[in-house]
Parts: sequence; C-alpha cells; structure tokens
Amino acid sequence: MQDRYSGCMDVTFAPLTDQDDEELVRFLTTNPFPFHVNSAPSEEQVRRKMAAGGFRSDETRTYWVYGDNQRLGLLMLEDLEDENPVFDLRLAEKCRGEGFGVPVLEALTEMVFTEFPHFRRFEGQTREDNIAMRKTFLRCGFVKEAHYRQGWPSDDGTYYTSVAYTILRSDWESGTTTPVVWEDVGI
Repeated sequence: MQDRYSGCMDVTFAPLTDQDDEELVRFLTTNPFPFHVNSAPSEEQVRRKMAAGGFRSDETRTYWVYGDNQRLGLLMLEDLEDENPVFDLRLAEKCRGEGFGVPVLEALTEMVFTEFPHFRRFEGQTREDNIAMRKTFLRCGFVKEAHYRQGWPSDDGTYYTSVAYTILRSDWESGTTTPVVWEDVGI
C-alpha cells in the first residue's frame, strides 16, 4: 500500500515489508551515502540491523520513497513513541541533485503530521557540510535549532558538526515559521 501526498510532485511512501529484504540490502550496499555516519554499509551490517529490528519496530518505520515515476530512495522514521520523531532520508545516488529533496521533505512532513496526530515537532539532522540538505530544510519551513560541535563521526575518524532542524506542528498548520531566539541570556 502506498500513501500519496500532494505537492509539486506526486510523492508516495510504501512501507518496507519482509519481501523487501533483498532489495533493501541491494539499495543500501550499492548507493554511497557520503553524509551519513556509515557511508557504505556492508551486506553483513544491513542484515544484522534487519535481524535486530532496526528497520521495523515500535520505534522505527521504514518506507520506500517514490516520485517522478521512479523509486527515489529510502526513509526511516525513528523515535515514533516520542512526541518528537526524527528521520533518516537516503536518496538513491542517481536522484541526488535533481530537485527531489524539497517535494520529498514536504510530503514527508505532511505524512508525519497527518498520520501521527500526537507529534508536536518533527526533526532532522545533517552534517554541517551537507549544504543541499540544509537548504532543503529551510525551504520546507524547518528552523535550525542546534549545532552539535564534533557530534557527527565519519568513516575516516573525522568529526563534523551535526546541525538539527525542526518544524513545529503549529508552524506547519499555520504556514508560519517561529524563529529560535539564540541570544536570550547575556553574560
């Protein structure tokens, strides 16, 4: 079953099923993900995560992302038993830089706030050097809330700053953006 969401592109999300295990392994091991903590997971790592319920559990749901008559990538929603879920979006290498980020994130935000009425906020994080994703967050009404200095390890041992962006349900519903007050305490 696929759920459709409106926007400038018809984006759909299809829940991952047990029949998708081999395709999941193939997708994660044949596409490099340079801005993820593990940029090139091995087949063994993916299968271990599958066996441990890392893609499907009470806390996590995983979906295939479709748009423009093709599979665009993979999406994981995490911390689903909280009021503030986070997501992990992995576009297929061939789909990056093609303008899919904004319609996918808009559709994702609509899905999250429509299907999960108890969520007050929706958060995503990326590395400081993932400029395309940071701009996508801003274009979709997300607000930068945090910089976690040296909070994102990479495969080569380098630590990057992790940048967190959030959209509030109330901002999404009203079409507004509530800015963060950064300098509210003086010395």
